[in-house]
Formats: sequence, C-alpha cells, structure tokens
Amino acid sequence: MFSHGAIWDAIDALAERHGMTPSGLARLAGLDSTAFNRSKRVSKDGRERWPSTESISKVLQATGESFDTLLSSAYMQPPNLPRAAVPLLGLAQAGAGGFFDSAGFPVGQGWDEVRLPTPGDGGTYALEVTGDSMLPLYRDGDIIIVSPAEQPRRGDRVVVRTRDGEVMVKILHRQTPKTLELHSVNPEHAPRTIEMTEIEWIARIVWASQ
Repeated sequence: MFSHGAIWDAIDALAERHGMTPSGLARLAGLDSTAFNRSKRVSKDGRERWPSTESISKVLQATGESFDTLLSSAYMQPPNLPRAAVPLLGLAQAGAGGFFDSAGFPVGQGWDEVRLPTPGDGGTYALEVTGDSMLPLYRDGDIIIVSPAEQPRRGDRVVVRTRDGEVMVKILHRQTPKTLELHSVNPEHAPRTIEMTEIEWIARIVWASQ
C-alpha cells in the first residue's frame, strides 16, 4: 500500500523528470499552479491529504507517462542519499568555445559547481539563466540541470547549441532526419526550424530550480 508521502514524492519526481517544478507540472496539466504545493498536502487540522484522481489523470495525460511509472518513481531513489555536485556555467557563457565536447558534455576550465537535489548521471551539468528572455518559465538566476545522456522526446525542454555557437533553451516540437522544429518557452518568440546540419548538439533539461 502506498502512503500519502509516497504519492506526493511520485508527483515531485514526475515533475523533476520533465524539468519542472510541481507548480509547473500543475500548469502543464491545466490545473491551478498551487495544486501540488506542500501546503495543499496537509489539511488545516493537520491530516494528510491525497492528490485527487482527476489531477493525477491530467498530469499523466500531459506528460505521456503511465500510472505504473508514476508510482515506481517514488522508490527509485533511496532516502538520505547525498547530493551530487555537477559543473555549473552561465547560460550566456555557453556559446563560447571550450566548454563542451562535440556531444554536448562539459569539458575544459571555467566551470563553477552546484549541488543537485538528486544524484546526477555522470554527464549532467547545470546552466544559470541570465536575463528575462525566457519568462514566464525561467527567471534570471534560475538553475537548469541538463543531461546530454538522455534522449529528448517531443515536448521536452531542451538546450540546443548550433555550430556557430548559439545556445538556446527551447521546447522540442518535432525532429526529422533533416530539421529540428523548436518552440520558445517565451510566447513572445516565434518557433524556429533549424537544419540538423547546423546543430552541434541537443541536451534534455531534467530539472530546474524555480
């Protein structure tokens, strides 16, 4: 039998897996942004509350995940596991040469360090958002955790670097052998279609501090 905490942990893990906070996951599913807030997990008289079956159904539909995956995710990480330290770089610096290899993994000097809330996968690194061009999703100073080892899927938030050094945070809308169609996290910016021959690498965003 699953406890209240396990179900809420599963929702937190689902949000993290898709590079979102619980509030972001709620918005993606068409729910009130506070639906998964910690204050909503306990009633005023101190009793633990369950998330509604409707809200769980909506987040599963929005993310394309199964109920079995949702439940199992709460038990993938043992408790009290030490946090992993990963390389950190400012997003504005990422377009310069010498920070990444040809596959998008961090190399070279000039990286800082940040600790993850969960262990990294060995190639994971962090980028710090600068400026307000990615509002309302990412604010100035937010940290996004990137994994070049994970295969991005349609709807994932990704970091893309072009061969001429442009680095951008986008939503992967469609990928073909010839082109990459990217939607902006900021609705004021139009979608972009880029030839695959112009792409140096693409990496999936697996977590963000918001």
